[in-house]
Amino acid sequence: MNERTARTLLIGYGNPGRLDDGLGPALAQAVEAAALPGVSVEADYQLTVEDAADVARYDRVLFVDADTSGPEPFWVKRLRAADDGFSFSTHSVRPEAVLALARDLFRAEPETWLMGIRGYEFNGFGEGLSDRARTNLAAALDWVESAIRQGGFAEVLPAAGQPDAAPEGHETRR
Repeated sequence: MNERTARTLLIGYGNPGRLDDGLGPALAQAVEAAALPGVSVEADYQLTVEDAADVARYDRVLFVDADTSGPEPFWVKRLRAADDGFSFSTHSVRPEAVLALARDLFRAEPETWLMGIRGYEFNGFGEGLSDRARTNLAAALDWVESAIRQGGFAEVLPAAGQPDAAPEGHETRR
């Protein structure tokens, strides 16, 4: 794969009606407005098994969700398909399960990443992001635009010894 010409899919998911839980779709909307070459964008409330067919058509995929307790402003980690079996329901599909379905059904294994954008207000109802979440969203957008223009993603993880090591057991909203 030529990193500069890779077809990239960004899937932002979360519930915009639950305040900062809408960070994933908000980033998807911002990236779509930026009209980055070679980038397609999807946004939804949650991942579904049907996303595997979309994922299978791309060279690189970035899943984006709100994170309830990770480092500010965001983190990014490389993602792999579930190898030891996976489960899903009609209400919850993890990115690793989507990747496993893409691999098993479509023989596709795109380079895949997960981004968690730190949010703060999840317990209320209403559309709109908190001020701090908007700041984190802007930083995430800058990073995505730069990474796409430079030809690829890289991990952005908490510094050693930092207590908010969200990527291991990422606490993104479902």
